[in-house]
Amino acid sequence: MKYICLSIFIFLLSCTKTVEDRCFITTEDKIQNAYKEDNPYTVNQILNNKPRYLEIVNLAKYRNFKKDSIESGRFWDNEEIWKAHIEEFKIFQKKFHDEFGFSSRQEVGNTTYALGSNKLGYWLLKIQDNKPSAYFLGLSFSHYYINKIQEQPMIKDGFLQLEGSLVKIIKVGGLPGYDDYSAIEDGKLFKINLKDLFKDSDNDGYNDIFEKSFGLNENNRDTDGDGVDDFNDLNPMFRSENNKFVQLYEMLLPQYSGIENFRNLHYSFEFFISDCDYFHQINPSLRVLFLPENEEKQTYYTRVTDVVDHGVSKLKRDHEATDYYYIETWGSSYSSDYSAVFKDGKWILKNIGSTVI
Repeated sequence: MKYICLSIFIFLLSCTKTVEDRCFITTEDKIQNAYKEDNPYTVNQILNNKPRYLEIVNLAKYRNFKKDSIESGRFWDNEEIWKAHIEEFKIFQKKFHDEFGFSSRQEVGNTTYALGSNKLGYWLLKIQDNKPSAYFLGLSFSHYYINKIQEQPMIKDGFLQLEGSLVKIIKVGGLPGYDDYSAIEDGKLFKINLKDLFKDSDNDGYNDIFEKSFGLNENNRDTDGDGVDDFNDLNPMFRSENNKFVQLYEMLLPQYSGIENFRNLHYSFEFFISDCDYFHQINPSLRVLFLPENEEKQTYYTRVTDVVDHGVSKLKRDHEATDYYYIETWGSSYSSDYSAVFKDGKWILKNIGSTVI
């Protein structure tokens, strides 16, 4: 029996990838980080995979996707109405540092609500006693369209209720990274009990729906155990370390001008698909989350939602000049190849090729 156990142990060890496997490549193969949904979900597939907390009611009278899209588009073209919109949501822009687009403001007692959206998805925004909170809905843009113009109160009888449609993504040819949408079934009322929406089991500032959607631990306010709670940790999934390869990955992160401090942006993340330990261990200046390379290990939400805008590849060694490495970065409309050499305690990067898609 002990020989069988030993054999199983050796087999498991042989199947476990090392840091070398997870961070270095020896072939010309490149990691394909780009999101793709080859076959859009049908109505039945969307309904069969909908979150348990979501109730969908079929409406007899409704504002369809086409009408809402056209009329809300005209709304933004009217300068006077646009200025009124800015004024209406001025308090939300201030409290949430322009992290969201806003619609459907509603006052309930001493609480002000609005619907927010960013590249992660839809949020219910709340300002109560001058304190802002944001609650992730977990409804993917890939499947759910929420009308920009809501004709009924969105907070009613202890529920968030939003009129919209079930949709599919349409890729627009000639415009890389641009998606359009088409309704596959109109006339839906999406309802979520506010108790489910507000639930924050570990009291860290992110609701359980958010943490489950993106792979954080909803029962531990400090997922990576580094002493910084998830809400204030710029890299909440993994402990930051300091070595030369970590430093290289930090140098290759996206750069943004005009933003002084990402620590104030609690709801804005860059996502990367990578199993590389060195990449995971970065100490970034902007919020990051990681998705496993194996799609089956990703959460359902991230499998069906395009949240990845940038990527950094694994490292490739130069077998002739052993001090040199090669690494690639990419975005929605570009890719860049670099050579990297570590000299005198710092990396020297050289762009050896760029492609604009």
